[in-house]
Order: sequence, then C-alpha cells, then structure tokens
Amino acid sequence: MLIINVFVLLILDFYIFFALKATKIKFAKTKTFAILWWSYSILLSLGVIISFKFNIPLTVRSIFLVAFFLTAASKFFFFFVLILDDIRRGGLWLTRLVIPKKTVKQAVNVLEMPVAEEPVKGITRSDFLTKAGILVGASPLVPLSWGIISGAYDYRVRRQKLYLPNLPAAFHGMTIGQISDVHSGSFYNRKAVNGGVDLLLNEKPDTIFFTGDLVNNVASEMRDYQDIFSRVKADLGVFSSLGNHDYGDYYFGKEDSAAKRKNLQDLIQTHKVMGWDLLNDENRILKVNNEELAIIGVQNWGTGRFPKHGDLKKALLGTEEQAVKLLLSHDPSHWRAQVLDTDVDVMFAGHTHGMQFGVRLKNVQWSPAKYVYKEWAGLYKEKENKQLYVNVGYGFLGYPGRVGILPEITIFELIKGNDPKGLV
Repeated sequence: MLIINVFVLLILDFYIFFALKATKIKFAKTKTFAILWWSYSILLSLGVIISFKFNIPLTVRSIFLVAFFLTAASKFFFFFVLILDDIRRGGLWLTRLVIPKKTVKQAVNVLEMPVAEEPVKGITRSDFLTKAGILVGASPLVPLSWGIISGAYDYRVRRQKLYLPNLPAAFHGMTIGQISDVHSGSFYNRKAVNGGVDLLLNEKPDTIFFTGDLVNNVASEMRDYQDIFSRVKADLGVFSSLGNHDYGDYYFGKEDSAAKRKNLQDLIQTHKVMGWDLLNDENRILKVNNEELAIIGVQNWGTGRFPKHGDLKKALLGTEEQAVKLLLSHDPSHWRAQVLDTDVDVMFAGHTHGMQFGVRLKNVQWSPAKYVYKEWAGLYKEKENKQLYVNVGYGFLGYPGRVGILPEITIFELIKGNDPKGLV
C-alpha cells in the first residue's frame, strides 16, 4: 500500500509538472524549476519508504510523513482543477474533429466556448485555470498545517452521563475514564503526550478503560512512551483491550509467523508491565460494598476487512447473573453485528478516529467517517437502553494531526435510572 501511494504521487508529479511547463509561468520552464521539483519529489518518496522500512528516529520519520501528507493533499487538489481544463480542451478538440470547419464557430458559440485559446482579459483560459489550480492546491495547507501544529495534541475532556436502570446502588456516581487509539508509533512529542495523561489523571476517575490500538505496527513503538502510560492508574483498576493494529498484521502480514506471535506477546507484556488488566475474551467482576457489575473485554472484532479475533460468547461466560455489563470492544461495527443481541448494557469502542477531520460542536458533529461507520463518535442508544460510546482517539495515524476532531479523553458518570431525555 505504501509503494502504491508513492507511485500515485509520482504520477501526479509528472502530470502537474508538464502542465506547469505549458503555462506562461516563466520559472516553470527553467532548468532550476525542474531540478527543484524532481529533487523534492524523489527525496520525499525515498524518505517515506525508508521511514517505514527502517528503524529511524520518530522525529525524522514524522517530518517525512508530514511533508508527504501535505504534498499529496495539495497535489490532489491541483490535479482536479487541471483535469477539468483538460476535459474542456478535449471537448474543443472533439468538436473541431467531428464538425465541419464552417460550422465550428456556430457549434462553439452554442457551447459558449472560444474557438481557440484566445486571451481573456490578458490571460488564456488554460493559464487562468492552471493558476487557479495553484491557489486551490495551496488551500489545504493552512488547515492541515494548523491541525499538525495545534490539533494533534490538543486533548479535550468530554463528559458523558450513562443512565442504567439496573445499576447497583453502590455504583451510582462511579466515574470511568476512557482513552483509545494511542498509536504510539505516530508520536513525536513526549511532553505533550505526558500532558494528556496529566489531564486524564486530574479527573481522578474510579476506573479507566483503554479500548485498543496501543501501537501502529510493533510492540517496540511503546519503548519511548511506556513510562508515561504506566502512570495511568485508578483505584478500581485500569482495563484494556486489543485493537486491529495491535496484532502486527500491517507489518508482518496476515499469515502466522514466529516473529508475529512474539510481537503480540511483547505487546501483551507491555500492558502487564504498565499495570493494565488486558481482557482477551474474558471478564472481571467489580465489587463495591458487596454489590457487583461485570467488565468484559474482547479481542478485536470488526466487519469487512478488519480481523475477527474476538469471542464474545466466551467473554460473557460467568456474567449471567450480573445486573450490569460493560464491554470493551475496539471496533464500533461489533455493536450492531453481535453485541446488540446480548444483554450487554454499554459497549465502549474507538477505532474511527473521527477520521481526524470534521466538525464537533455541542449540537453538531460531522466527519467523512459518518459515510464509513454508522456509529463513529459519541453516544448511541437502541432497544432497551442498549448503549455504545465511540471515543475518537488519543493519538493519530497517517495524517499527523487533527482538524476539528480533537484527541479525546472521556469521563463517564454512571447514573442509576432512566435517561430523562429518553432514547437518542
């Protein structure tokens, strides 16, 4: 996939390069421009490949990935403007080809097009569109750059009340902190990550849930951040689950191997060393004042191309008598596929990241993620108080920033009773 992305960007480079050379922009016709253009493209492509294939410092890797993402976004925008002009010119060419010369001018007038690339107020239509394309191509740089500078580590605490009619009285008012999708392999700012953990701990939740994707690919990515996340503690414990990235599929491939198994065991050991209780298709009974509720965790289970490791039936064994069941499951698609047919009260998920781009206000939220996931951010309810909460993530993946969909720390308060606002 990485090689394909680099190859696509190089194709765009060729297309845009020759389009610029065909304009009246003098610098675009110079040898200096060609050297700068192709040197940047080749060095950037090599840098990205090296970043993924070799163990280089995270800061250096982040610089290459940031540059690659911004460059790709700009060139895609530019490409779409240029292709519109080429389609227009292709239409003119076909018109001249199939219509007799005497009627060309009439036909073109009907199409409201000039017969040739005549100057329009001192600039040809193609030059105008090319220069407009430059402006359009540059337009994503501002919000995307700001999303890197400001959004990547701009942690926000979101508060959510969970109404549970069957909640044992001892748990009324209990608080749960949730973080998800750390993706430690993407981090490049230890101080900012540490600040986010401070923000979580300042809330003093009674228990904390982590819902998967501790790393991008390999357990060693946690080497520089294990000490920070070891600070994540709570009086009633920290419970965690695995996400699709934690299995090493995107690094070792989907086939089983000794290296892949060892990597997973190293990751499981990392949870243990940090003091997190990793729930792999199992459960824990939480007791307060002789009353109980069940905390359940499953391995990753997702629809479509995502791995289905989780065994929900196995995880639920022994919880039959529990009045309230809270489930940690990384992928929100698991909720509709399996969980709604069980007696699980609330499922806690992550995975979507809210695509790290969109709008999230008090009464309005939108992201391209909504066209991929039916449930992609926040609280969802169905049936008899069956609830799902999707956390948009603590870290980031791919694009090293966030625009509008900021990194999230969720604080839940358990309330005994029915939601006074009814089902959403």
